[in-house]
Amino acid sequence: MKRIHSFNLYGEKEPWSSHTIRTIAERRDAEYTLLYTAPEAVDLGLFALERMLSIAGDTSAGMVYADYYERQGDKLYPHPLIDYRKGSLRDDFDFGTILLYNTRALAEATEAMTETYRFAGLYDLRLKVSQRHPIVHINEYLYTREEKMAQAAGTQQFDYVNPRNREAQTEMEKACTAHLRQVGAYLPPRHKTMDFGREQFATEASVIIPVRNRIRTIAEAIRSALAQETAFPFNVIVVDNHSTDGTTEEIRSFLPDERLTHILPERQDLGIGGCWNTAVHHPDCGKFAVQLDSDDVYSDPHSLQKIVDAFYAQQCGMVVGTYRLTDFNMQTIPPGIIDHKEWTPENGHNNALRINGLGAPRAFYTPLLRSINLPNTSYGEDYAAGLRISREYAIGRIYDVVYLCRRWEDNSDASQDIAKINAHNAYKDTIRTWELEARIRLNKEHGNGKMD
Repeated sequence: MKRIHSFNLYGEKEPWSSHTIRTIAERRDAEYTLLYTAPEAVDLGLFALERMLSIAGDTSAGMVYADYYERQGDKLYPHPLIDYRKGSLRDDFDFGTILLYNTRALAEATEAMTETYRFAGLYDLRLKVSQRHPIVHINEYLYTREEKMAQAAGTQQFDYVNPRNREAQTEMEKACTAHLRQVGAYLPPRHKTMDFGREQFATEASVIIPVRNRIRTIAEAIRSALAQETAFPFNVIVVDNHSTDGTTEEIRSFLPDERLTHILPERQDLGIGGCWNTAVHHPDCGKFAVQLDSDDVYSDPHSLQKIVDAFYAQQCGMVVGTYRLTDFNMQTIPPGIIDHKEWTPENGHNNALRINGLGAPRAFYTPLLRSINLPNTSYGEDYAAGLRISREYAIGRIYDVVYLCRRWEDNSDASQDIAKINAHNAYKDTIRTWELEARIRLNKEHGNGKMD
């Protein structure tokens, strides 16, 4: 029996379909099955396949993948990947171009594939392999591929909310939900009831603005918050995280307005999450804590009212709105409106483990957020809180545009290099892993176990 049988998925009519995966499994005549998953040419490194086979055997892996170089002209650029975790449930996880499966594990997983997908076949395969076998990252550069065809800047991360991808995303959600059931992490749509009157607050809502060195935008953000028209009292809490560019003085110019609280933390170690915790635990914080980033604005004066109304109407612990992407001058840029209509009350809390974010603006019932806090990071802190809340409480949605999200050169996610992208993805996969394990434990405590 030969060791490797290779397949180029791009030679298939529907490369990602269950039919294609089953066809490959039926043709198996080797110990390992190697899949090429991209149209770009690949140049294997010296003894690269031998190395992959060795690691696959040593680790009893169901699948191995490796770092690679990307060729741009006559130069090679390293493209490191990240380790696979239990919570690596994103369907867009970057495995590179070459996937080496243990054929027995592939066949085993294929036999367990009860659904037929057009787009989610390879994703379904990966999830099922991971249930019984390790998926191993070889952090060595074992091949070179030609420069990847670039997607329009700023659009790739929103593929999962693009209406044109709805059919594919529906399949991915179905495959992921089945996986959660099989590993015992699926949660039924049962949520704790809310008691919004259990604590008294001086104001109904607080707009929370963490800021550091945003002299170009902070005044517009504060004006947008103070211009809200509501049927209830509200305030604005700005946590000024040791700005040095004149932002502090700009904030102080608004202080004649008694609705503004300006916090200058003593701590030097606060990320965005830490700034949020500082504001939420401040005595001035209202019943609902509502997001406004320091370079964004609300879409109109009624945004805050809509957000607070949603808490009562939908009886939820957190509300997520809809936003429109703009450039610095508030002109709409692709992909435009981000509404997260993939969310459903029945399964949104499960699908949240697959997607990479819940949307914006985000708002929280303050006593609930005080009980869990946000991680003291400057990336993924809101996603972590959203996952934790969705484990037990309903998350409300607003599908009107209530927020304008600026994209410009000083954004925290502008012009990210591969190291930062990897760090962010690894952190979110870790958050998902922790949440996955918490849900498995919760089901075991309630005697649910695996729910096939």
